Amino acid sequence: MDTAELKSILEALLFAAPGPVRLEQLALAAEVDPGLIAPLLTELAEEYRRTGRGFVLVALAEGYQLRTRPEHAEMVRRLQSSRPVRMSRAALEALAIIAYRQPVTRADIDYLRGVDSGGVVKSLLDKRLVRIVGKKDIPGRPLIYGTSREFLEFFGLQSLDDLPTLKEFTELTKESETLLFDFEAGLDEGRT
Repeated sequence: MDTAELKSILEALLFAAPGPVRLEQLALAAEVDPGLIAPLLTELAEEYRRTGRGFVLVALAEGYQLRTRPEHAEMVRRLQSSRPVRMSRAALEALAIIAYRQPVTRADIDYLRGVDSGGVVKSLLDKRLVRIVGKKDIPGRPLIYGTSREFLEFFGLQSLDDLPTLKEFTELTKESETLLFDFEAGLDEGRT
């Protein structure tokens, strides 16, 4: 199989996939050695970037996915006629605690937030952004939570190592502070 044909097959597989596809899955479906796939994916990503297509190839959630360009988000949203996913401040707080402190129990989340987080954790489970990773070996055997693969997809991360450090949060630029303020204002408008 020549390179052009293999690239075409990879494009078809990525296009048809409902989410990120791991390198091994692509190799298995294309019936080729995984070592051949990685350089071709890099070439495809560069081709899409260089030619200014309406989509990009991104590495995330330990896999690869074709995604629309961020600058086209508003038009795509209009086509889909769906509202963007909004999360409350409480949900974002709990999600941040889980992402940075995992594995974590609900009691840990409650302690750090200072309020009961049962409903918030349930909604994050329903959205499949967090998952139950086990039970803690203490009396009562509380559930232990961690982030899911969907969390990585939702935030466009390849792994948890891509999360900004807590130090980076404290070094927000003026522009970032303005964006954060605008985001929080949008959350407040959604509650009224």
